[in-house]
Amino acid sequence: MTKSFSHKLDHGGYGSVYRGNMRNGREIAVKMLKGIEGDGEQFMNEVASISRTSHVSIVTLVGYCLQGSKRALLYEYMPNGSLERYTFGSNSTEGEDSLSWDKLFDIVKGIARGLEYLHAGCNTRIVHFDIKPHNILLDQDFCPKISDFGLAKLCRQKESRISIARARGTIGYIAPEVFSRNYGPVGSKADVYSYCMLVLEMVGARKKIDGSTDDNSSKYFPQWLDENLDQFCGLTTSEISSSDTTEVLRNALF
Repeated sequence: MTKSFSHKLDHGGYGSVYRGNMRNGREIAVKMLKGIEGDGEQFMNEVASISRTSHVSIVTLVGYCLQGSKRALLYEYMPNGSLERYTFGSNSTEGEDSLSWDKLFDIVKGIARGLEYLHAGCNTRIVHFDIKPHNILLDQDFCPKISDFGLAKLCRQKESRISIARARGTIGYIAPEVFSRNYGPVGSKADVYSYCMLVLEMVGARKKIDGSTDDNSSKYFPQWLDENLDQFCGLTTSEISSSDTTEVLRNALF
């Protein structure tokens, strides 16, 4: 299926993702999880969450495998990789793998539709808790699909609060209430906060503002935005050619 795991697509703390083919020729991405402890809560979370979904903006789970300590998830193959590759904060060369502002705007709208479906379109509400460019995959037409439901929580539609034992997500995208209850109860709005950080990451051009700062990408993004708001607004308003996109960005920022 994976030709002895010869074609690695991605890797991280969760494990590695390999390209493969099913017997009928369908291309898939095989996510091999590592470091599974206890009852494999993260693995079961991902299977339970994504198996309840069916939406154009949610990646499709083709199947999964449990064999001894091995855990694998089989997803539809997304030829254009993750959105992280196309954001200004990535390590790509200037101009390489760039997308037009109109295409980025379409991606932003697609992600929003996916989140709306997770929060209100499913019989069971799903809060993702890890919305970020790396977890947004792009198909052959650059249509976005939300992926990686390992940290997701399920709750009834009528429940507005979610109980979590500890903070979850990625620094820079985590909503304040997730790591400190002083900011209020945790709910689906945590994903909305992460989504806003993702959008600002897409148009923020952190690399362009201060490419000489080695630790620039590791800064907490809300803090970075507050420190560089004037530069940020100057770059976005001068570089975006679409009047519709400019208006949306101004509304989002102010």
